[in-house]
Order: sequence, then C-alpha cells, then structure tokens
Amino acid sequence: MSHGEQHLTHDGGGHAEPLEHAHPGARTYTIIGVILAIFTLAEVWAYTFEPLRPLLVPVLLVLSACKFAMVVGFYMHLRFDHPLFTGVFGFGLAVAASVITALLFLFHQYPLPHVE
Repeated sequence: MSHGEQHLTHDGGGHAEPLEHAHPGARTYTIIGVILAIFTLAEVWAYTFEPLRPLLVPVLLVLSACKFAMVVGFYMHLRFDHPLFTGVFGFGLAVAASVITALLFLFHQYPLPHVE
C-alpha cells in the first residue's frame, strides 16, 4: 500500500472510518537509519578534521539538530501527526539551542580561570 492510500478501520457496525495516517514501511525506516548514520559519520569526521576546529561547535549543533528533527519526525511519527506536536518539539529544540548558544557566548566572553 502506498503512502497516499488511506487505511480504514471498521467499528463493528459496518461503518468504515479513516485512520489518521499510514505508517511508513521498513524501507523508509532503513533509509532514515542510513541517513542518520551518515550524519553521525559527518560528526565524527568534523571532530577529527583539525582545520574545522574553530567552527566545530556550530557544525556539531547543526548536525545534531538535523538528527533530532529526523528522529522525532519519523521514528516518533510527528511528521504524520497534528502540527501542534511538531510545534511543541520544535519549541523545545529552539529553547535548548538558545540556552546552549547563550552559554557558549557567556563562556567565550568570561572564560573559566585556569587552576594550576
């Protein structure tokens, strides 16, 4: 059954009601898993690639945000649910990114003293 087809449930009284959505098949989850593995390899590469060191934190944050969006979108089925749920997770991601960014700027501006 393709993604565009609608599934029906029967309530026992002869009435057919449409389901919210059809879940993707194993092929889709395998593709998403491969993409997540590629993002993870990119993160490891970025960490070990010395010339990228000054931009390491922003690169890792962007890659992590992409992985977060894919996981909640497909494995938690937010892509198929009500947009409100996507907004709730998106808001949480935005708050976390804002706090992390603020802390990075704070610690860059006021570094911790070195104790010897």
